[in-house]
Amino acid sequence: MTHAIRPATEADISAIASIYGDAVSTGTASFELEPPSVAEMARRFAVLREGDFPYLVAVRDGPVVGYAYAGPYHQRAAYRSTLEDSIYVARSARGGGVGRALLVALIAESERIGGRTLVAVIAESDSTASVALHAGLGFTPVGILAGVGYKHGRWLDVTLMQRPLGPGRSIAPTRV
Repeated sequence: MTHAIRPATEADISAIASIYGDAVSTGTASFELEPPSVAEMARRFAVLREGDFPYLVAVRDGPVVGYAYAGPYHQRAAYRSTLEDSIYVARSARGGGVGRALLVALIAESERIGGRTLVAVIAESDSTASVALHAGLGFTPVGILAGVGYKHGRWLDVTLMQRPLGPGRSIAPTRV
């Protein structure tokens, strides 16, 4: 099956909330414990879009089957060119290249807005699919935070990976 990547719109928020809600309820990719409401997801979407951060969806034969966005890694001004990625794929679409297509597009959009480093914060250091996806697109592991999250009755590690964007650290940042 083929899929297309495009910018997310407000009309996609319900589908995005559904995909994320499933990930929150059944998985460990997010450290949230309760799925946020559609209204809360719309608020988060608006904040990222107002900041000119990329927010993308993957559609397959019409429906949204995944989404990705890049947002601030941290709020302090010195981090302004360092972004953090988030990628979620509907269960029915996993393993079909949707995550890779979203990440490829997200990298390009993050470079377009002046990002210099893209950071992946991957819950569970043994999440081989997410680690492999990022490694396959130029991310390198930079550390593991052991047992920093507690969800579904167990302590979870986080793998940190990063990838340079555009000119990377060779010149001063241009993102304001």
